[in-house]
Amino acid sequence: MLLALGTAMVAVPAVWALVVNQQAVRGYSVPTESMYPAYRPGDIAYFALGDAEELGVRHGDVVLFDAPGWRLGGPGIKRVVALGGDRISYRAGDAALLLNGKPLEEAYLKDRRLPAAVSFEVTVPEGRMFLMGDNRGNSWDSAFRTGDPGHGSLPLSAVTGKAVEPPTALIAAGGVMFAGFAVLLVGGGLGTGAWVVRRRDRRRGAAAQEPEPGFPVAPTP
Repeated sequence: MLLALGTAMVAVPAVWALVVNQQAVRGYSVPTESMYPAYRPGDIAYFALGDAEELGVRHGDVVLFDAPGWRLGGPGIKRVVALGGDRISYRAGDAALLLNGKPLEEAYLKDRRLPAAVSFEVTVPEGRMFLMGDNRGNSWDSAFRTGDPGHGSLPLSAVTGKAVEPPTALIAAGGVMFAGFAVLLVGGGLGTGAWVVRRRDRRRGAAAQEPEPGFPVAPTP
């Protein structure tokens, strides 16, 4: 019974996740403090997968991106602060970044007194994006790369996902699957134990029916 229940608890959520849930959402472990306080190191950040156009990437979005030249050792997670055609700048001591000449409101920053760790002024080329971490004092991002080709920006084609709220249904399905594995383990253990007991009892029963040595058994008339 437990084995059947455990199998159902594993199989049904797996089928739902693969067939019924059509939105491709994946979770990634956040490796650094660069996006704190939105994400802490070790947090699972969830992203809808796709390219920038189909995801509708906009100012303020947190994106998952692939930038081999940045030597991140894997996918990067940063926030889009400017897009192609935007002029983004910061001068030490300013209260905020300037986006197209206007102060950029960034309530998500770890320290709003530090909008950037370095001064810069760039116009983002078309088809590209300027990315920064929310923890500006601990984020190796576009602001530190303005001398690179593209003025520190990355092509929109580098986007592989956009941050979304944790998919509670998918998380719940994962929890049910985990519980199902536990039920399978318990059921398997109990089943094995019962088999051992039955086998031992059969052996004892067979041994009890054997005649004692040295005493012949009288033939049955």
